Amino acid sequence: MASQRAIEGKGGYDLDAEQKPREDAALKLEHFLPYQLNVVSSLVSQALSRVYARRYGIGVPEWRVLVTLGQFGVMTAKAIGAHTHMHKTKVSRAVAQMERRRLIARRANRDDMREAFLSLTTSGRSMYEEVAPHATEFARRLTDILTPTDRDSFNRALKQLTERSAELVAEIGGGEEDE
Repeated sequence: MASQRAIEGKGGYDLDAEQKPREDAALKLEHFLPYQLNVVSSLVSQALSRVYARRYGIGVPEWRVLVTLGQFGVMTAKAIGAHTHMHKTKVSRAVAQMERRRLIARRANRDDMREAFLSLTTSGRSMYEEVAPHATEFARRLTDILTPTDRDSFNRALKQLTERSAELVAEIGGGEEDE
């Protein structure tokens, strides 16, 4: 009963009051690098996705598939998943939606009938050609607050963190994770 009162904000707890962090906390989320990177990633995705969702009616997974196929031409869904770090179910759903909209074409792999080669249709290629400059401009606006020296340092640090993260994934092992 006491725990129920605490949940409801009774019994001496004011759940609406601004919480003050404990100074002796062993881990502070807002200073934890993985959390900080996640926040930046989430905010950037939200902002960028509004650009292509409004213009093209696609979400983050579809955008990633579109841009990946625009960059590489032809790929399997498995290769797209590996390149984009998206779980296979997200890739599969994005591919199915894009096929319904006739943005991508599927061609069977005669050597392995379990997989197919995916590529952009003429409509998909047109969308990619329209999206690319908007995405490039968004990235420019995002980083224009950095000096050229800071941008170079940031790019180096990002590359190092990406490589180290991949090493840690391999070291720790485990199953496939969805983002």
